[in-house]
Amino acid sequence: MVQLLGEEGYEAVVCTDLAAMLGQLDHRVGAVIIMDTFVPALTELPASVNDGHGWSGIPFILISQCRGMSRADFQTLRARLPSSITELVLLEQPLGPASLLSTVATVWRSRQRQLEIRDRMIELAEQRTTLESLVEHLPVGVCLIDMKGATVLSNPHYERYVPNKLIPSNDPAHTGRWVGLDSSGQPLPRDQFAGARALRGEVVASADFRYYPEGGGELWTRISAVPLYDSNQKVKGAALVVIDINAVKQNEETLRRFNDDLEAQVKARTRALEDALEKLTLESQERARAEEQLRQSMKMDAVGQLTGGIAHDFNNMLTGVIGALDLMRLRIGRQQYGDLDRYMSAAHASASRAAALTQRLLAFSRRQSLESRAVAVNPLINSLVDLLRRTLTERISLDVRLMDDIGLAQVDPNQLENALLNLSINARDAMPDGGTLTIATRVAQLDAAEAANLGGSAGLYVAIDVTDTGVGIPASMLAKVFEPFFTTKPLGQGTGLGLSMVYGFVQQSSGFISVTSTEDVGTSITLHIPVAQPSSSETVSSAANAEVVAGAGQTILVVEDDDSVRLLLDSALQDLGYRVHLAEDGQQALKLLGQMSAVDLLVTDVGLPGLNGRQLAEIVQQHRPDLPVLFISGYAENAATRSEFLGPRMKLMTKPFTLDSLAETVSCVLRI
Repeated sequence: MVQLLGEEGYEAVVCTDLAAMLGQLDHRVGAVIIMDTFVPALTELPASVNDGHGWSGIPFILISQCRGMSRADFQTLRARLPSSITELVLLEQPLGPASLLSTVATVWRSRQRQLEIRDRMIELAEQRTTLESLVEHLPVGVCLIDMKGATVLSNPHYERYVPNKLIPSNDPAHTGRWVGLDSSGQPLPRDQFAGARALRGEVVASADFRYYPEGGGELWTRISAVPLYDSNQKVKGAALVVIDINAVKQNEETLRRFNDDLEAQVKARTRALEDALEKLTLESQERARAEEQLRQSMKMDAVGQLTGGIAHDFNNMLTGVIGALDLMRLRIGRQQYGDLDRYMSAAHASASRAAALTQRLLAFSRRQSLESRAVAVNPLINSLVDLLRRTLTERISLDVRLMDDIGLAQVDPNQLENALLNLSINARDAMPDGGTLTIATRVAQLDAAEAANLGGSAGLYVAIDVTDTGVGIPASMLAKVFEPFFTTKPLGQGTGLGLSMVYGFVQQSSGFISVTSTEDVGTSITLHIPVAQPSSSETVSSAANAEVVAGAGQTILVVEDDDSVRLLLDSALQDLGYRVHLAEDGQQALKLLGQMSAVDLLVTDVGLPGLNGRQLAEIVQQHRPDLPVLFISGYAENAATRSEFLGPRMKLMTKPFTLDSLAETVSCVLRI
């Protein structure tokens, strides 16, 4: 039995006698399993011993050798047991493992709920004690009343004004001791007193009353009251606050008496304050302008950090494209066609590199929900190496150590790229004098103890270590590094959001993140990403290997405001065997559609002047609901949320695209 329970994750302790059992009973025990031979020992247990151990409420499972015990027999047995045993479950032999485990699981859940209720009751009692202590020592009068106006809870300050524990509006004998005035200076009737109004569901922000104690004199009070509601949103009482403003009123009277003498000084002071306020306003506006300039400067600096090295690469790529085209034009003019293929290949390669770099930069700017899938982490990191080297300074070396055969991770690849870029930028800033940034991958099999020590859950993970040799993080700050807006960088050099965004992404991916650091040695941050299921495979685009699919004379309306792109689409689609009609904007497209008897596909840019592509598609599909639509856009593949952007019979293709990709996508959309 002990082995069976252990295999199910229960910690089982065997007790051979009553004393041993009593020594084990405490709040950690979820259930006690006893044999019927142990019952006599329990019946002889003195009541004082039962109470002293405080183990009332622990479920007991009695395994009996007797079969067919009647309800009366069970009640007789139950009566013989100590009163501390409030929950008893009877199991009869023979007993199968499934029945035992099912019963243990049931009583275990019951015990957990019992402990949760007990802890909640203790917590509520402590909260009530705290509330009562707080109310008791508040420097103002506080009271909770029921619907009759009677006091439910109050403090001494309130009882000073309402000694009979009934609000004045409901106590005719004391109503005359309270005087309040309305806006016209007339005495308020008692149904307009603060407590009476609150019991009708009104909120009284503040109302000034004069109170005349039995001992004589006059006291000024300010009363606020709010209604209290039950679960059905019906008023069940009210809360009142009484503030002593006697000194305030006396000061007001004194001020009124000296008003004539002080009027000139007040006016002079008012003018001085107005001048100071005007000066302060100008200074605040100037400061706001300076802060905006600083924010803009920081934005430009952040952009410059990422794009400074990229501009050089783009110029190289554009030089390859422009140079190859110029040489092709020169050779064609000379009717020298031998090297045209080489120049065309060079131009295409440079353009493809530029397109890939553009797509990667746009991917880093996305704001989207996670799209987790099986991802090969090592190739992803290798694809980032060039970008990371451009982000680092020339005094920082990048060391990439990737473990072979680590499998696939279940993660959003774009967010993982963004996280690695954030960590690399942080590491760069931590190495102002240069150093080494190491990115390593490994497989981490964590048991419960190891995972708990690192702040995660047991399981199999792909671990990515990002380690620098920088200034390190003080031990006192290490626990705060993932808090939003916390940064160790100087003022103006960090938002404090980078690590918190990485932390949130990893947590949302069902992983966890750990950090170790030593001052003047460096910092290591490890991302633990869950491995993908064994049946998963990496998602690979099939567009690159697709064959050119020719059309069969279908009619396509192309709407594109860029002359060059419109020309290329026209030529490419006609070469593929389609009949093409062209429009520069949405209005021209609608006119053409009105004149066309048949059209098989609408191809439109998203960012059109006037009507955008999405609006145009909605108008067209109102008249031609079966017409498929292909959107083309210069944004990244998933920059917009496709489930929200695309409607029925719609598809999105991003620029730039190859002829093969265009042919495959058009053919696919026509088959929708």
